[in-house]
Amino acid sequence: MKLFACAALLAGLGIGSFGIVHAGTSAFQPPPDDAIPKGELGDAVRLGQAIFHDPRTRAGAFVGNDLACTNCHLDDGRLAGSAPLWAAWVSYPAFRKKTGQVDSFEERLRGCFRYSMNGREPPPGDPVLVALQAYAFFLAKGLPTGEEPQGRGYPEVPKPAMAPDYARGQATYAGKCAACHGADGAGQVSDGTVAVPPLWGAHSYNWGAGMASVKNAAGFIRANMPYGQGGTLSAQDAWDLATYVDSQVRPQDPRFTGDVAATRAAFHDMPTSMYGRTSEGRLLGDPSSTPPFDTAPVK
Repeated sequence: MKLFACAALLAGLGIGSFGIVHAGTSAFQPPPDDAIPKGELGDAVRLGQAIFHDPRTRAGAFVGNDLACTNCHLDDGRLAGSAPLWAAWVSYPAFRKKTGQVDSFEERLRGCFRYSMNGREPPPGDPVLVALQAYAFFLAKGLPTGEEPQGRGYPEVPKPAMAPDYARGQATYAGKCAACHGADGAGQVSDGTVAVPPLWGAHSYNWGAGMASVKNAAGFIRANMPYGQGGTLSAQDAWDLATYVDSQVRPQDPRFTGDVAATRAAFHDMPTSMYGRTSEGRLLGDPSSTPPFDTAPVK
């Protein structure tokens, strides 16, 4: 994953893209920070950027883990191929199979807090949501709505030649990722600040998050990791790594019905979800070994 320690620490903090040519390039370039307008709107944009960079501090009431928005949306939500915020802004309202309804952009943000941040949904109209929307609006300046923007989401990874494999993923993780994210996937903390994000365990995303899908994780990994070397891993490596990472223990899906099999049938009945499957002798999602939803304290 984040291969070089110095780049990893800065990336984990969401600091810049260092001018590196990235696999997820796009014709659209969001405006620079010095284009943020003055006045109340500019204040809201800057607050949204600050929340995006450090939600634990700026929106702690709604965050239940040690992740930041910039861990999955690199370069403070600017980077194409890393689910950039500007592309999301112009893509909503949209029907989402996950919710079974047409969601507004605000509703999409609320879901991020519930799943990716393993926290609580801010109430509609909360200043946190308003600020994040203002930041997304600013980043998307000049981008047309109603069209599929190049660089949206994570690039789809070709099907691997061999079925994704836990053991191969484990070996690749040990060689490419463990130096920064840790053999236990817990990431790194420096001077009380989360420098490299945790990939599993009580302080990472829960089973309802989009990154808990092996397909989504493979797309992110291939496009963006090792940090600064996006596109250098093979499709096979990306699928194997994603399978390994998403076969680890993480916080419970907040939609948990009380029964793992029923929860899988209702929300995870797809080949790319490991929830409810047995891996290394563990039933993933078993309450006896799964951290509860929304109880992971910030380190």
